[in-house]
Amino acid sequence: MKTEAEIKELVRQKYSEIALQDKQTNESSCCGSGGCSTEVYNIMTDNYSHLEGYNADADLGLGCGLPTQFAMIKKGDVVIDLGSGAGNDCFVARAETGESGKVIGIDFTEAMIAKARTNAENLGYNNVEFRHGDIEHIPITTNSADVVVSNCVLNLVPNKNNVFKEIFRVLKPGGHFSISDVVLTGDLPQKIKNAAEMYAGCVSGAIQKDTYLELIQINGFKNLQIQKEKAIIIPDDILLKYLNKDEILTFKSSQTGILSISVFAQKPADIASTCTPGGGCC
Repeated sequence: MKTEAEIKELVRQKYSEIALQDKQTNESSCCGSGGCSTEVYNIMTDNYSHLEGYNADADLGLGCGLPTQFAMIKKGDVVIDLGSGAGNDCFVARAETGESGKVIGIDFTEAMIAKARTNAENLGYNNVEFRHGDIEHIPITTNSADVVVSNCVLNLVPNKNNVFKEIFRVLKPGGHFSISDVVLTGDLPQKIKNAAEMYAGCVSGAIQKDTYLELIQINGFKNLQIQKEKAIIIPDDILLKYLNKDEILTFKSSQTGILSISVFAQKPADIASTCTPGGGCC
């Protein structure tokens, strides 16, 4: 089993490579992980092109949902996108929050940050900012965001509890998040769990759906809602990289489900918005 530091470095390297790939290559692989499928269709990604603010240059085909569509962003909101990639969700959020709001994308892959900043510059947006940082330690002031969004990213983070703690910290009282992510019901085969590319591909790093929802609740969020849920089917030609034919049949006949879910939850409005020493707001 890799350490948390090793897992993060694996993800950093993979997504640095992905930043240099075109969308077609990313879409024909498992969440852009490089395990290309001969069946040319998206495994996880929803179509963004109908949403206002969509920018094709920023769409690497890496998501597993449409969190910005469900995020109830209002004009003037401050929006944070965790794992912002080339900026796709940030630009869609910017269309919602308008010129009076602000959108901040956080990513720990420098190649993605560079790509996103180039895209923002080309679009002429002066209220969309991209910061290099780890979402387990979000480089944002406490109680400063109205909305947090994220698309298929928390499953890549070893310590998901830390991320939810940080989301709670940076949200204003009454603020909320809308996150699309990958979760499980049942157990993955050990060979898939141990595969580095399946971790970077948003599958083997996923946790149980019930555990995921519990983490949200124990970190103080209220009004938890699943906004959308869909099954993810991994094509046989990708599975054959890790399992033999008999193992694939066993896997398919098991009760294991790989799901994309979009989840909403809110920070209680009655939480005191005072600055706590060491909380990052002073």
